[in-house]
Amino acid sequence: MNLVRLYKRLLSAFGPQGWWPCSGRFRPREWEICLGAVLTQATTWRQAERALERLWKAGITTPRKLLECQGLEELIRPAGYFRQKARRLKDLAKLVLSFPSFSSFLSGVTRDQLLQIKGIGPETADAILLYACRRPVFVIDAYTFRLASRLGIPARTYHQLQSYFESRLPKDIRVYQEFHALIVQLGKLFCRPKPACDLCPLKSKECPYPTKP
Repeated sequence: MNLVRLYKRLLSAFGPQGWWPCSGRFRPREWEICLGAVLTQATTWRQAERALERLWKAGITTPRKLLECQGLEELIRPAGYFRQKARRLKDLAKLVLSFPSFSSFLSGVTRDQLLQIKGIGPETADAILLYACRRPVFVIDAYTFRLASRLGIPARTYHQLQSYFESRLPKDIRVYQEFHALIVQLGKLFCRPKPACDLCPLKSKECPYPTKP
Protein backbone atom coordinates (compact mmCIF):
# COMPACT_ATOMS: atom_id res chain seq x y z
CA MET A 1 0.00 0.00 0.00
CA ASN A 2 1.41 3.36 -1.07
CA LEU A 3 0.60 5.50 1.96
CA VAL A 4 2.08 8.68 0.50
CA ARG A 5 -0.31 8.41 -2.46
CA LEU A 6 -3.18 7.67 -0.07
CA TYR A 7 -2.30 10.74 1.98
CA LYS A 8 -2.20 12.97 -1.09
CA ARG A 9 -5.56 11.66 -2.30
CA LEU A 10 -7.21 12.38 1.04
CA LEU A 11 -5.57 15.80 1.20
CA SER A 12 -6.90 16.56 -2.27
CA ALA A 13 -10.39 15.38 -1.30
CA PHE A 14 -10.71 17.12 2.08
CA GLY A 15 -8.04 19.82 2.16
CA PRO A 16 -5.81 20.67 5.14
CA GLN A 17 -7.50 19.88 8.46
CA GLY A 18 -5.34 22.11 10.67
CA TRP A 19 -5.60 19.71 13.55
CA TRP A 20 -5.23 20.09 16.62
CA PRO A 21 -7.75 22.93 17.00
CA CYS A 22 -6.93 25.35 19.84
CA SER A 23 -8.94 28.27 21.17
CA GLY A 24 -5.84 30.08 22.45
CA ARG A 25 -7.47 30.53 25.86
CA PHE A 26 -5.17 28.19 27.77
CA ARG A 27 -1.56 28.83 28.74
CA PRO A 28 0.53 27.52 27.28
CA ARG A 29 -1.28 26.58 24.08
CA GLU A 30 0.03 23.02 24.20
CA TRP A 31 -1.64 22.49 27.58
CA GLU A 32 -5.01 22.83 25.85
CA ILE A 33 -3.96 20.03 23.48
CA CYS A 34 -3.06 17.80 26.43
CA LEU A 35 -6.43 18.52 28.06
CA GLY A 36 -8.29 17.82 24.84
CA ALA A 37 -6.48 14.54 24.29
CA VAL A 38 -7.83 13.24 27.59
CA LEU A 39 -11.28 14.85 27.43
CA THR A 40 -12.03 13.46 23.96
CA GLN A 41 -11.58 9.86 25.12
CA ALA A 42 -14.74 7.82 24.43
CA THR A 43 -16.71 10.88 23.34
CA THR A 44 -17.02 13.36 20.50
CA TRP A 45 -14.76 16.35 20.05
CA ARG A 46 -17.81 18.59 20.44
CA GLN A 47 -18.36 17.30 23.97
CA ALA A 48 -14.67 17.71 24.77
CA GLU A 49 -14.90 21.31 23.56
CA ARG A 50 -17.84 21.93 25.88
CA ALA A 51 -15.73 20.74 28.81
CA LEU A 52 -12.81 22.93 27.71
CA GLU A 53 -15.14 25.92 27.48
CA ARG A 54 -16.32 25.35 31.05
CA LEU A 55 -12.73 25.06 32.29
CA TRP A 56 -11.84 28.34 30.58
CA LYS A 57 -14.86 30.17 32.01
CA ALA A 58 -13.90 28.93 35.48
CA GLY A 59 -10.36 30.24 34.99
CA ILE A 60 -8.81 26.76 35.06
CA THR A 61 -6.32 27.46 32.29
CA THR A 62 -2.98 26.20 33.62
CA PRO A 63 -1.72 22.88 35.05
CA ARG A 64 -1.34 24.46 38.52
CA LYS A 65 -4.88 25.82 38.56
CA LEU A 66 -6.25 22.47 37.40
CA LEU A 67 -4.39 20.60 40.12
CA GLU A 68 -5.80 22.95 42.76
CA CYS A 69 -9.36 22.91 41.36
CA GLN A 70 -11.90 21.41 43.78
CA GLY A 71 -14.83 21.18 41.37
CA LEU A 72 -13.07 19.67 38.38
CA GLU A 73 -15.45 16.73 37.97
CA GLU A 74 -18.47 18.97 37.55
CA LEU A 75 -16.66 21.29 35.15
CA ILE A 76 -15.75 18.49 32.75
CA ARG A 77 -19.06 16.61 33.08
CA PRO A 78 -20.03 17.23 29.39
CA ALA A 79 -17.08 15.04 28.28
CA GLY A 80 -18.46 11.99 30.09
CA TYR A 81 -16.63 9.65 32.47
CA PHE A 82 -15.93 12.85 34.36
CA ARG A 83 -14.70 11.23 37.58
CA GLN A 84 -12.12 9.08 35.78
CA LYS A 85 -11.08 11.92 33.48
CA ALA A 86 -10.70 14.32 36.40
CA ARG A 87 -8.24 11.91 38.03
CA ARG A 88 -6.36 11.51 34.75
CA LEU A 89 -6.12 15.25 34.23
CA LYS A 90 -4.85 15.83 37.75
CA ASP A 91 -2.28 13.07 37.34
CA LEU A 92 -1.23 14.64 34.05
CA ALA A 93 -0.95 18.05 35.70
CA LYS A 94 1.24 16.50 38.42
CA LEU A 95 3.49 15.03 35.75
CA VAL A 96 3.76 18.39 33.97
CA LEU A 97 4.59 20.18 37.22
CA SER A 98 7.29 17.65 38.05
CA PHE A 99 9.34 19.25 35.25
CA PRO A 100 11.18 22.57 35.75
CA SER A 101 8.99 24.24 33.11
CA PHE A 102 6.29 23.39 30.61
CA SER A 103 8.79 23.63 27.77
CA SER A 104 10.97 21.07 29.52
CA PHE A 105 7.92 18.82 29.85
CA LEU A 106 7.30 19.10 26.11
CA SER A 107 10.89 18.29 25.24
CA GLY A 108 11.56 15.74 27.96
CA VAL A 109 8.43 13.73 28.73
CA THR A 110 8.55 10.14 27.53
CA ARG A 111 5.83 7.89 26.22
CA ASP A 112 6.38 5.56 29.17
CA GLN A 113 5.80 8.41 31.63
CA LEU A 114 2.50 9.24 29.97
CA LEU A 115 1.45 5.59 29.88
CA GLN A 116 2.09 5.29 33.61
CA ILE A 117 -0.92 7.55 34.20
CA LYS A 118 -3.93 5.32 34.79
CA GLY A 119 -6.39 5.75 31.92
CA ILE A 120 -3.90 7.13 29.41
CA GLY A 121 -3.27 4.51 26.75
CA PRO A 122 -1.17 4.49 23.58
CA GLU A 123 -3.58 6.60 21.51
CA THR A 124 -3.85 9.41 24.07
CA ALA A 125 -0.13 9.33 24.85
CA ASP A 126 0.78 9.48 21.17
CA ALA A 127 -1.70 12.30 20.53
CA ILE A 128 0.03 14.34 23.24
CA LEU A 129 3.46 13.50 21.83
CA LEU A 130 2.51 14.33 18.23
CA TYR A 131 0.34 17.42 18.63
CA ALA A 132 1.61 19.00 21.86
CA CYS A 133 5.25 17.84 22.00
CA ARG A 134 5.63 17.81 18.22
CA ARG A 135 7.31 14.41 18.10
CA PRO A 136 7.12 12.28 14.92
CA VAL A 137 4.79 9.62 16.34
CA PHE A 138 1.86 8.42 14.23
CA VAL A 139 -1.41 8.22 16.17
CA ILE A 140 -3.54 5.11 15.68
CA ASP A 141 -7.23 5.22 16.51
CA ALA A 142 -10.42 3.32 15.71
CA TYR A 143 -10.75 5.12 12.37
CA THR A 144 -7.23 4.04 11.39
CA PHE A 145 -7.88 0.43 12.35
CA ARG A 146 -11.11 0.36 10.33
CA LEU A 147 -9.49 1.88 7.26
CA ALA A 148 -6.45 -0.41 7.51
CA SER A 149 -8.67 -3.47 7.70
CA ARG A 150 -10.60 -2.43 4.59
CA LEU A 151 -7.40 -1.61 2.73
CA GLY A 152 -6.06 -5.07 3.53
CA ILE A 153 -3.12 -3.80 5.58
CA PRO A 154 -1.67 -6.79 7.48
CA ALA A 155 -1.49 -5.28 10.96
CA ARG A 156 -3.55 -6.35 13.95
CA THR A 157 -2.13 -4.52 16.96
CA TYR A 158 -1.59 -0.85 17.75
CA HIS A 159 2.18 -1.21 17.55
CA GLN A 160 2.06 -3.18 14.29
CA LEU A 161 -0.16 -0.63 12.57
CA GLN A 162 1.85 2.29 13.90
CA SER A 163 5.06 0.71 12.63
CA TYR A 164 3.43 0.08 9.25
CA PHE A 165 2.54 3.76 8.84
CA GLU A 166 5.78 5.16 10.22
CA SER A 167 7.94 2.94 8.03
CA ARG A 168 6.12 4.05 4.86
CA LEU A 169 5.82 7.79 5.44
CA PRO A 170 8.41 10.57 5.56
CA LYS A 171 9.26 11.36 9.19
CA ASP A 172 7.48 14.68 8.97
CA ILE A 173 5.44 15.93 11.92
CA ARG A 174 3.08 17.94 9.71
CA VAL A 175 2.40 14.93 7.50
CA TYR A 176 1.69 12.77 10.55
CA GLN A 177 -0.67 15.39 11.97
CA GLU A 178 -2.53 15.99 8.72
CA PHE A 179 -2.74 12.33 7.73
CA HIS A 180 -4.19 11.32 11.08
CA ALA A 181 -6.75 14.14 10.89
CA LEU A 182 -7.64 13.21 7.30
CA ILE A 183 -8.23 9.58 8.29
CA VAL A 184 -10.56 10.78 11.06
CA GLN A 185 -12.46 12.90 8.53
CA LEU A 186 -12.72 9.96 6.13
CA GLY A 187 -13.97 7.76 8.95
CA LYS A 188 -16.64 10.23 9.98
CA LEU A 189 -17.95 10.94 6.48
CA PHE A 190 -17.50 7.72 4.50
CA CYS A 191 -15.55 4.89 6.14
CA ARG A 192 -18.11 4.39 8.88
CA PRO A 193 -19.05 1.02 10.43
CA LYS A 194 -21.62 0.88 7.62
CA PRO A 195 -19.49 2.45 4.88
CA ALA A 196 -20.62 4.85 2.16
CA CYS A 197 -18.28 3.34 -0.43
CA ASP A 198 -20.13 4.76 -3.44
CA LEU A 199 -19.31 8.29 -2.31
CA CYS A 200 -15.83 7.66 -0.90
CA PRO A 201 -12.89 9.46 -2.55
CA LEU A 202 -10.91 6.20 -2.35
CA LYS A 203 -13.49 4.22 -4.32
CA SER A 204 -11.98 2.12 -7.14
CA LYS A 205 -8.60 3.85 -6.74
CA GLU A 206 -6.94 2.97 -3.46
CA CYS A 207 -9.45 0.83 -1.58
CA PRO A 208 -10.46 -2.70 -2.64
CA TYR A 209 -13.23 -2.93 -0.03
CA PRO A 210 -16.19 -1.96 -2.27
CA THR A 211 -15.35 -4.78 -4.72
CA LYS A 212 -15.15 -7.49 -2.08
CA PRO A 213 -17.96 -10.04 -2.27
